[in-house]
Amino acid sequence: MPIPEQFIDELIQRNEISDVVGEYVHLTQKGGNLWGLCPFHTEKTPSFSVSRDKQIYHCFGCGKGGGVISFVMEMEHLSFPDAVRHLARRVGMEVPETGGSDEGRKKLRRALEANKAAARFYYQYLGSPGGAAVRDYIAQRRISPKFATRFGLGAAPDEWDAMTKALTAQGFSKLELIDAGLAVAGKNGGIYDKFRARLMLPVIDVRGDVVGFTSRILPGLEGAKYLNSPDTVCFKKSQLIYALNLAKATKRPNLILVEGNIDVITLHQAGFDNVVATMGTALTADHARILSRYTKELVLCYDNDAAGKKSTERVLGILKNADLTVRVLQLPNAVGEDGKPMKQDPDDFVKRFGPAAFEKCLNGSAGQNDYRLDVLTQGADLESDEGRMAFLRAAVETVGALESSIEREIYGAKAAKAAGISETAFHQEVERWRKNRTWQAKKKERRRAMAPAVNLQSSNRELRYENVRSARAEEGILRLVLLDAALFAKAAVEPEQFSSPVLGKVFRLLRDRHSRGLSVQLPALEGELTGEEMSHMVKVAGQPESLAYADRSMGDYIETIQAEAAAREAPKGEDALLALRARQREKTMEDGQ
Repeated sequence: MPIPEQFIDELIQRNEISDVVGEYVHLTQKGGNLWGLCPFHTEKTPSFSVSRDKQIYHCFGCGKGGGVISFVMEMEHLSFPDAVRHLARRVGMEVPETGGSDEGRKKLRRALEANKAAARFYYQYLGSPGGAAVRDYIAQRRISPKFATRFGLGAAPDEWDAMTKALTAQGFSKLELIDAGLAVAGKNGGIYDKFRARLMLPVIDVRGDVVGFTSRILPGLEGAKYLNSPDTVCFKKSQLIYALNLAKATKRPNLILVEGNIDVITLHQAGFDNVVATMGTALTADHARILSRYTKELVLCYDNDAAGKKSTERVLGILKNADLTVRVLQLPNAVGEDGKPMKQDPDDFVKRFGPAAFEKCLNGSAGQNDYRLDVLTQGADLESDEGRMAFLRAAVETVGALESSIEREIYGAKAAKAAGISETAFHQEVERWRKNRTWQAKKKERRRAMAPAVNLQSSNRELRYENVRSARAEEGILRLVLLDAALFAKAAVEPEQFSSPVLGKVFRLLRDRHSRGLSVQLPALEGELTGEEMSHMVKVAGQPESLAYADRSMGDYIETIQAEAAAREAPKGEDALLALRARQREKTMEDGQ
């Protein structure tokens, strides 16, 4: 059975949303609401609003919104039942035992237990005769036994089902191993190992749980060079940072982000216990938000080849509004025995030049603005007029995008000096670029303002309205009953007449709750709506609506909805107004009988 609705209502009342959000976000009173930097995307200007009256939050930047339960679900990456338990513990409430939620908890628990058992299996196999090839590879990469143990390195046998046999013998079912991402279903109902003939690196989250694996194939063998666990109930690549469980305890003033897992191990071994990496995937806004919880300064140290520089530039774009100071450690160019430039990653550099040389590079790491100008300068032909003009166009855009006038002054002077022109001329071009950008933004906003139908639509295609006129009225009715539940008595319309499925669904849920004396505020529906539906409804509820003319507004909204519903139901060619009047006459006659 689901968690009782009365319990959810009381839980929401006892977990005041501004108190809960305030544990994660610094909030400041402004007008009738509280404002802060959105914890779901990177920004420097607060666009995240919390309403004490409505007990909801809404970000005007990324569009996310909801109540206290959905906020905890997002922040802690929890399911609805687990978020309810989290909030219940916070206020000393005991969640009634339910059957439905136990299944999800059991699935998560068994996935974590299976991953832990698999990590133990791989670790033990590494020390067996069968693990010799992986041990040789670890030695070749110059990873010491101490750090191989610290990171829990293991070996996957070069067999189809060695691990699955071992874990099924321990009581894990085939489905549990598949759900944990450890096994793959075969054609004849059997299963086989996901990882074979590989160096295994367990991925441990900040709570100390083994949530999955990353792996590397041995040299000379065919297959994907790197292979991660698939996304499971406990393994989400976009939300995991390798070695953060260790790096979070560092005494160093920053975290260093590298690209490879072996880079992480090598640098930890060299004394840099503040190194982390993403899970074989590009850095996301979620990663940036998680990192900002553990450090105020992030140093990027990617490979020094063209691909590494491209990755660095992309990551800087994601981090530009993060609550982080970002620096870039550029490894010096290396030359091979043949005299040609060679790729150099952190692992190569530390092994070739030692920890002291890396520390020197770390101390000399550049701020992101210096880095961008350095890259532009290095790639420019400043000896020719065409090259200087190309450099200046790029530099003007780079400097012009800086919000701080002080930063524009400092980096503008550097760019002007590099191009050999006066600072005055460069700053004039920057201001011209910024004015043009502002004009373009206003022009775009005017176009958007002239298309109100577009403004009503959700960015989620599944929630977009097919009938904007009816949906606008449907939104109006929902806003009215959310402002005053007594207006349900005058809302003489059925959910089936709504043109928007999500608006009809919300109306039905709220009307049902009202008839049973339950809360009819949006946060009470968090167990019934998806995150996208809740965010959309928060946006709807936030639009202006007045109770001053509630009766008249309600009548107008109902008339519009019924007329549009009649038009949809009318046979092709029949006048919608006539059809509506006919239906109203039929209803009057039925009521009089």
